[in-house]
Amino acid sequence: MSTAAPTTGRGSTAPGAPASGNGRAHRPHRRLPSRSSLSSYSWSSLLYVAPALAFFVVFVLYPIGVSVWYSFYAYDGLTQGTPAGWGNYTAVFTDSRLRAALLHSLVLLFFYAVLPVCTGLLLAGAMSRIRVYGLTVFRAVLFLPQILSSVVVAVAWRNLLAEDGPVNSVLRAVGLGRFTTSWLGDFGTALPSIGTIGAWVEYGLCMVLFLSGIVGIDRSTYEAARLDGAGPVREFFAITLPALRAQISIALILTITFALRNFDLIWNTTRGGPGTSTTVPSLYVYQDAFQNRLLGRASALAIVLTLVILVVVVAVQLALRERDVPRRRFTRQGTRGSQCRKAQS
Repeated sequence: MSTAAPTTGRGSTAPGAPASGNGRAHRPHRRLPSRSSLSSYSWSSLLYVAPALAFFVVFVLYPIGVSVWYSFYAYDGLTQGTPAGWGNYTAVFTDSRLRAALLHSLVLLFFYAVLPVCTGLLLAGAMSRIRVYGLTVFRAVLFLPQILSSVVVAVAWRNLLAEDGPVNSVLRAVGLGRFTTSWLGDFGTALPSIGTIGAWVEYGLCMVLFLSGIVGIDRSTYEAARLDGAGPVREFFAITLPALRAQISIALILTITFALRNFDLIWNTTRGGPGTSTTVPSLYVYQDAFQNRLLGRASALAIVLTLVILVVVVAVQLALRERDVPRRRFTRQGTRGSQCRKAQS
């Protein structure tokens, strides 16, 4: 007597397979992690960032908190400090020397931020269109001023711009001797000379940032523009410049921050002279803290300078943010809404 083999059709199940009410195989569900396991995972992940967080708290947040505390005291660093209230901040905003120093910082913003960004855009746009042999070496040479020490840069340029330096020697050799001067010692040329040094230092960083952004642009957009008859200038303003919005924002933030907190470049070239023609707020912070022994006033000026930098950085980010994202989102929502209305009708 023979027996029929069990079938595994639609209405039956294979031996050993769990059966459900409708005859289909039941797949076990994956268990979601519980809340306790998620919390333990989060706490364990914090151990990896604990060293960097501790470093940030000890060497960044704690000094800032101490500076804020000192800014409300008349303190010389040796004797017992006495509460000064808002007196240090009042002295900062009423000092005519500090207003002149802030004006010098605004002048340096053109040399340290605007000029390097424009130069970097020009070089990046030219390199993206012209085939340059040894581009990596050429790019490294242009980026070299950014990685040099500020002291080295200041000493080198101080010798170049001296009254008997190479710059004046070249001017005399080409018949422009009447334009020779002590570039860092003259009241009219000291501040522009320092600005030129800063522009030479910062343009390499801007160029590298813009080149990295140009690499990510789709080449088909340039081909389409050329088919429409667009020239190099039109391509730059219609395609390259809008695509580099994020890189321009980063470059402006870095260069503006460098311009407003610049100290070592000025201290090692002119020390704020001649007179006070090249003084900046960071120079007064150093003089009040380490020469005049006015730590409370120096702390107040440092806090004000930090707030000014934060305000400028936020303004740059708001000015260069992507403004068409909400419009695209609204367009997509409107398209979905119209599709739903068409389906309902």
